[in-house]
Amino acid sequence: MQVETIGADAAPAVTITSGRIRGVRLAQIDRYWGVPYAAAPVGANRFAAPQPVAAHEGERDCRQMGATPPQLPYAGGMENYLSTVTVPGDEILNVNIWAPAATPAELPVSDATASAATAFEAATSDAAHPVIVWIHGGSLSRGSNAITAYDGTAFARDGVVFIGVNYRLGAEGFSVLDDADTNLGLADQVAALQWVRHNAAAFGGDPANVTVMGESAGAICIAALLAHPDASALFDRAIMQSGPPDSRPRKKSRLITDLMAKDLQIPANRAAFSAMSATRLLEAQKRVTAGTTPITGGPAYTLTLDSNLVPRNPGTALAAGAGRGIPLLIGTNTEEYRLWFIPTGLMQKVGWLHILVAMLKFRISPRTVSRYRRNRPGCSVGELFGALATDLLLRVPVNRLADARFAQPDGATTHVYEFAWRSPVADLGACHALELGFVFDTLASDDAQGMAGPTAPQQLATDMHDAWVRFAKTGDPGWPTWNSYRPVRVWDGTANPLAHSPREDERASWR
Repeated sequence: MQVETIGADAAPAVTITSGRIRGVRLAQIDRYWGVPYAAAPVGANRFAAPQPVAAHEGERDCRQMGATPPQLPYAGGMENYLSTVTVPGDEILNVNIWAPAATPAELPVSDATASAATAFEAATSDAAHPVIVWIHGGSLSRGSNAITAYDGTAFARDGVVFIGVNYRLGAEGFSVLDDADTNLGLADQVAALQWVRHNAAAFGGDPANVTVMGESAGAICIAALLAHPDASALFDRAIMQSGPPDSRPRKKSRLITDLMAKDLQIPANRAAFSAMSATRLLEAQKRVTAGTTPITGGPAYTLTLDSNLVPRNPGTALAAGAGRGIPLLIGTNTEEYRLWFIPTGLMQKVGWLHILVAMLKFRISPRTVSRYRRNRPGCSVGELFGALATDLLLRVPVNRLADARFAQPDGATTHVYEFAWRSPVADLGACHALELGFVFDTLASDDAQGMAGPTAPQQLATDMHDAWVRFAKTGDPGWPTWNSYRPVRVWDGTANPLAHSPREDERASWR
């Protein structure tokens, strides 16, 4: 059966494992939004592992954005640069799909138990497109696939089936309760990737060529998935933007859960948390996380070491060779810290005491601090602290991971980038998340313009977006793979040079 369309720019329909769905075709791109990949996590499914989505009767309308996970809007100045989209509803475990309109035959699915092998067989045509699965960031507590900067139109335009995933956030997805599974939001992502293997062919995608792509908390999740022994069953390539491999032991990662339980005067177990409405949990989360940032710290959600999804610290596992057979594109932004320091006024509040505390806590040598200060003549104490924090938390771990993968025999390629173009908006500079509007080629969106301004260089977006598409198609974004010379593509918006071992004196000063 072929994909059905009704006139030009009308409504395509396909059959997936749960039944028939109808989308919309605009400018030769098919869009299917709010498609459930797992059952709604409510009632008996709340604080439980994701359950299969039930088959539906008739045809499901998938022309509108699906429900978004419960979350708090950004505040304290951050709301000026990072948006929150709220779509009510229980079916928050959904995907948004953008696909080239010229799709091959509809996936022949007879029931909801179709196997991945069926999808693979249906995608043997040379016309099958590579697939990118997007895992958004937001500190594991914010974000959704409905944010305009994450529109997948440009990827579909360039021959990629693009799939954005919603997953449980905050208390619903990353609580550490006495009698419930941990990392439920990560389990949702696994369920979504399994759904993609089964259903990508229905949208013209190649289920044997899936790239998982994430930024910030999304990249942290991808690191955990890449480190898992079953990673190759879920995806074939990975892109990690501004997110290091990280997790915490159960005792440490449950701090925010314990604080919320104390605030709500309930035990930290599944029954008590399930008895709380999403609104009450969010109110408690707001109270106990006041003042927390990824740079300065504080109570926050993290991935938890467990026996299932995160059996080892991802950084340790990856360094030991986990995921070495999967090509990786990874990088950071030059001034990540400015996203948290500029909107909140922290730039002026950070003093030498903060640097001293960081030196003691993270064993940063005086020699390292002196080198960073010497390399930035005239910098403020806040800028010095931010540069140290950016490299400690992001750039140095990325270099170490790339080095470890290069040292693995018969390992897959690693390509490293640095985003260095500086936004003229409010002195944000080359801050965290700024690269997203360029990677997605969505500079015209309100989200992207809020951070990059109305005059951001389109050519830089074209070049970066093309590199990401090339990586999804071939595994080669267009510059040399990581080697002993440490090649880094520096996206500065002018020459976009290839730099070997940039700022090596600073990197080498870390223990």
